[in-house]
Amino acid sequence: MIQKNKISSTTPPERNRRGGLVQEVVQHLASQIQAGRLNPGDQLPTESAIMKELAVSRTVVREAISRLQASALVETRHGIGTFVLQAPTTDNFSIGDQDMSTVEDVINVLELRISLETEAAGLAAQRAKPENLDAMGKALQSFAAAIDGKSDAVPSDFEFHLVVAKATGNQHFADLMTYLGKRIIPRTRVNTADQAPEGREAYLRRVHSEHESIYNAIRNQDAESARAAMRTHLSNSRDRLRKPREDKT
Repeated sequence: MIQKNKISSTTPPERNRRGGLVQEVVQHLASQIQAGRLNPGDQLPTESAIMKELAVSRTVVREAISRLQASALVETRHGIGTFVLQAPTTDNFSIGDQDMSTVEDVINVLELRISLETEAAGLAAQRAKPENLDAMGKALQSFAAAIDGKSDAVPSDFEFHLVVAKATGNQHFADLMTYLGKRIIPRTRVNTADQAPEGREAYLRRVHSEHESIYNAIRNQDAESARAAMRTHLSNSRDRLRKPREDKT
């Protein structure tokens, strides 16, 4: 008997561009299939259900399903619904929660981010529009407010990095950051803030200060300074994770 499975409740971050939203829905549904929550032969939730779960329009849902059809992951039977054909092949690039389970895993992803986001910051300095700078400023304000509110500031931290990626004007940077999601923030995987020698609040304020340096360089259209500020920020995160491990050797 055909089952109608529900999409998990994890909702991707909101996006401003339809193309980005379409890719988020594609990635979300593909992850449900890959994880076995939707199996070959299962019927996808209705368009209305997906729209409600992910807060997207019908057009976005239809474009996402079209992409899944083009990848031969699903097929639509007119008058019946859309059904899963197969799981995405495992030889495609992916970074799942299982790949972020240890400190070493987090360090590895930070090394990837250093190469990716350093260049993104430089491109953002050259291409950022006023609305991008406004969005960065709002993310910084949210981060500061989260510190004052004794929060971990993870949402605003990720939002800042996502906005920098968007400011490149190259959708691939933003799509990859969206795919990686909030789990790329180290303190979602390890207790970097709680274990910081200077204390949680001082640690978060230092991260905030590093973000401000990146923002100022981008606002000043100084590509090299933006690259250097981003590289320093992410390298500091990596080195903070490395130090306790090195002290034990």
